[in-house]
Amino acid sequence: MKCPMCGKEYTEPIQRCECGEPVEFELFHGEPYIAKSVWERFYDFWPVEPNLELSLGEGDTPLIRSRLGKELGVKLYLKNETANPTWSFKDRGTFLAMSYAVKVGYKAVGTVSTGNMAASVAAYAARAGLKAKILVSGSASDEKLKAVSIYGADVIRVMGDYGRLYFESLELGEELGIYFMNSDNPFRVEGYKSIAFEIAEELTPDYVLIPTSSGGLFRGIAKGFLELFASGLIDKIPTLIAVQAEGCSPICRAFSEGKGRIERFETPRTIAHAIENPYPPSGNVVLKLLRELGGKCVTVSDEEILEAQKRLAEEGFFVQPSSATGIAALKKLNIPEEAKVVSILTGSGLKTISQIEGRSVRECELEKLEGCLKSDS
Repeated sequence: MKCPMCGKEYTEPIQRCECGEPVEFELFHGEPYIAKSVWERFYDFWPVEPNLELSLGEGDTPLIRSRLGKELGVKLYLKNETANPTWSFKDRGTFLAMSYAVKVGYKAVGTVSTGNMAASVAAYAARAGLKAKILVSGSASDEKLKAVSIYGADVIRVMGDYGRLYFESLELGEELGIYFMNSDNPFRVEGYKSIAFEIAEELTPDYVLIPTSSGGLFRGIAKGFLELFASGLIDKIPTLIAVQAEGCSPICRAFSEGKGRIERFETPRTIAHAIENPYPPSGNVVLKLLRELGGKCVTVSDEEILEAQKRLAEEGFFVQPSSATGIAALKKLNIPEEAKVVSILTGSGLKTISQIEGRSVRECELEKLEGCLKSDS
């Protein structure tokens, strides 16, 4: 370590030099290794050429071993999608859908969302130089919408049936020349395959826990593993587990009742708003995949979700409630010991900061700092 001001060198990891200035690690002299992105490594698997000029660095997120697995008797890994540019897995799908929109000449794009997808489309539209039309429900909070409008998007509150808005946007988009990349847009689903590809590069899991709302993420991960298996790159497809909140679980309800199609979940109510979709547009496809692939569907309560969110924070992961549903579900599943399990952490807790009840902040007089530091409360 070296002080950039006076030049004094240190071999111990201190933070500031004797002269009062901050120290830094000395310059590294060597040849960098530049790894290709997931879009280049799996080039042949995409239905459209990834436009790397539009990339914001999405994908190639960490897969991290979790301490929670030890107490649950499994080898648990966390796929940290909060590391994407706008802090959620949505960026993967948005990037590929935007690549298509630019290729075919759209001047405006849009989406129906009040959260992660809205921010993602707004950011990538800004990157591509396209207009963005973001349609949100009348109840969308001003706090959430600030994180969307900062990108220059045209944010429109739509009063009325939010469930109908998804389909109305597609019809009007065709008429007006706006490419709506909603939750289960086919290019978006293709982008989510990259999660499966990256997981398989590091290990072949026995189980994958997937927070499930519209169904696009589940479909993408399932398709990714199916394509890897069909290509001979993996020798088995992991058991895929869709996880929903008890307060809004149309897919799990239909699955447990043995139905072939989902039904609208009336009066949904859950703290996991990112997966609070009463009539998911890909729900029937997810049901079909679950049965064909021998998957499972599990529901978790808000209390279980909040507890799981807290446990993840104790490991250093601050995620939104929906992201914690996989960990909450793990405790309810009868998974064999030492099984390799991956839980997808879909989005950052920074997007739901108002829902967090953190620890109280202590106050201390500077003259009493030593005593405060010695005390825990």
